[in-house]
Amino acid sequence: MRARCILKVVVNKNGILNSNLRMLKDNFDRKSWRPVRLKYRSKNWLTLTRGGSNVVLVDQYNIFIEELFLLRNPRFKFEKIDIVALNRFKLSFLKNNPAELSGGWFYFPWLNQLVHFLPEIEHLELRTGRNRNLITSDEQSIYYKATVAVLGMSVGSHVALTLVMTGGAKKIILADPDTISGSNLNRIRVGFHQIGLSKVRSVARQIFEINPYSQIDIYDDGVTDKNLIKIFNGKNKPALVIEEMDNPYFKIKTRELARRKGVPVIMAADNGDGVNVDVERYDLNKKLPILHGLIPNLESKMFKSVDPKDLVGIMAKMAGSDYASKRMLKSVALVGKKLYSWPQLGTAATLCGSVLANLGRRIILDEKINSGRFIVNELTMFKMIKRS
Repeated sequence: MRARCILKVVVNKNGILNSNLRMLKDNFDRKSWRPVRLKYRSKNWLTLTRGGSNVVLVDQYNIFIEELFLLRNPRFKFEKIDIVALNRFKLSFLKNNPAELSGGWFYFPWLNQLVHFLPEIEHLELRTGRNRNLITSDEQSIYYKATVAVLGMSVGSHVALTLVMTGGAKKIILADPDTISGSNLNRIRVGFHQIGLSKVRSVARQIFEINPYSQIDIYDDGVTDKNLIKIFNGKNKPALVIEEMDNPYFKIKTRELARRKGVPVIMAADNGDGVNVDVERYDLNKKLPILHGLIPNLESKMFKSVDPKDLVGIMAKMAGSDYASKRMLKSVALVGKKLYSWPQLGTAATLCGSVLANLGRRIILDEKINSGRFIVNELTMFKMIKRS
């Protein structure tokens, strides 16, 4: 039966409509971002699962074990599964205990879900099983243990999530002062219900949903002089910094500190549907000029206070206006006149995420990646090998 809402409307003497419909208030959870680990049948676990709590319980543990068995026994890809061997594997994995006592239970407040996960090592093995051997087991272990800082959560959100999705960066640092706006949704992969949510909290939530064993530090006030020093001097000093901020002062300040500490920095700037990529290997050379010396004598103090009207031009120069597409150059010239802000496409933001996650993994694995500026666009991406 379709629900009906009967609304009584009255026009008062001032011509203003009054109604008896109770005003609904926005009560979306914009605070929580970290799941809570609970012991099976602990007091909190029982409170959550008691009738009337409305918590959603998600338990696919036996399916996880079966898939783990198949990953470890690839011959069953083309043979009938040995049920006896599978059951023996399950008993051994569970150590003859009930499945509920194995692994970890995590409550996600923003989802109101209590989810049963494999233990951390097996969870990583399961979710990265299809990486092999494009990423070997030894490489996966090194990649997973790395600490990465992602500063700026527009393009940066795609990088952070792709790093984690591919099994990297158990420890990750996220920084951005902004909340999600409606115009962000052409390039950030979230739903409209998340408008008003802190960008870093949104990304942290998505990371924890992939890997609840992640260790995440968030700075939802963005990068500051104080926390930037903390990031580079803390016990979890990043092995890599992905810099995607809009503030020119902190873009350069980050590089100054990274160079001093010998930490590589990578950045991608969208350029229409393509991207310009910067790699600065301060881990290999602490004397590298910032941003390859494209802007001579570049120092952060030059941008301590910038007129917002000058910001577009400064950012364009840093990002590589010499390599920008014609449409991008024309569009940037219209900012503040016919356009509210410089244009960015979801195709480019997604490409940035893929390219930087790939570069980041290869740098972490000590592959030979040179410093420099690189262009990825429709001309470099598509090379015909056979005409049809």
